[in-house]
Amino acid sequence: MKINNNFFKKKNYLKLSLICRVLSVKKSVKDLNINSIIDLENAKKNDISFFNSLKYEYLLKKTKAKFVISEKKYENLVAKYCNPLIVDNTFKSVAIITKLFYPNSLNDTIDFDLKTPSAKNYKNVKFGQNILIGKNVKIGKSTYIGHNTLIESNVKIGNNCIIGNNVILKNCKIGNSVRILDGAIVGKTGFGFFPDNIKNERYPHIGIVIIEDNVEVGCNNTIDRGSMSNTIIGKNTFLDNQVHIAHNVKIGKNCIITGQVGFAGSSIIGNNVQIGGQAGISGHLKVGNNVSIGGGSGVLKNIPDNSKVIGYPATDIKNFLKRDK
Repeated sequence: MKINNNFFKKKNYLKLSLICRVLSVKKSVKDLNINSIIDLENAKKNDISFFNSLKYEYLLKKTKAKFVISEKKYENLVAKYCNPLIVDNTFKSVAIITKLFYPNSLNDTIDFDLKTPSAKNYKNVKFGQNILIGKNVKIGKSTYIGHNTLIESNVKIGNNCIIGNNVILKNCKIGNSVRILDGAIVGKTGFGFFPDNIKNERYPHIGIVIIEDNVEVGCNNTIDRGSMSNTIIGKNTFLDNQVHIAHNVKIGKNCIITGQVGFAGSSIIGNNVQIGGQAGISGHLKVGNNVSIGGGSGVLKNIPDNSKVIGYPATDIKNFLKRDK
């Protein structure tokens, strides 16, 4: 999955010696050109990556990154597969380097380049009233854009889409035959920051939101863009109203997500998953294929394929019924 995109301007490269100096890493290294900072799964040999949890060891084993930011407790493990750059706090260090590569990644709250769209530039698009569109926006044929909607710079929308009223689209790519209903916000920055008693420090988000073909996004949904990878909604997935999807979440194909479900960051949802209303999915876990999750459930651990779970914490429905008796 490609992370680099035209939403955030990136420096061509940084010297490895500069990265080490900024992070106060005392390591003798060749002064290489580092292309970018990216997650373990998508990193190439000229990228730098990071490792912060044993649950991602399987990605560490396969990564192409030669240099990985991590902490002392993981030094020996990281050293088995690549060159560790040891720091006191992985996430703060990643944030510092990300801001060096992408200097404008924290300054995208408002797009001041929005203008009323010109009909000659979008001949096969039907616009409502009070629409504002940014630079380099691409909209496919036979697409409808509702009243009072904002589409920020570089957004791409496919053919035969319906974008409702009062929608905000930014930092996203939308496939064909997608419906985004009234009041939805897609591509805003994720809820990532470092708490501090004086001033909380924001974490840069350089990923985007990718919505694949035939998806429906309900009213007043919020879908955060990714931090170091993309947030993805798979083909033919339907989201009910008031669903929240945090950064880096990946939802598979043919899923049905009912009202007021919340997904914490970096959770991965398989194909053909059904989730009942007001369920909560914790972060950094995996839900398999063909899973049913009952309404109001709290999912706190991985769920294997073909499971039916309910309750808090969510458990197999047969166990739940026995426990309830």
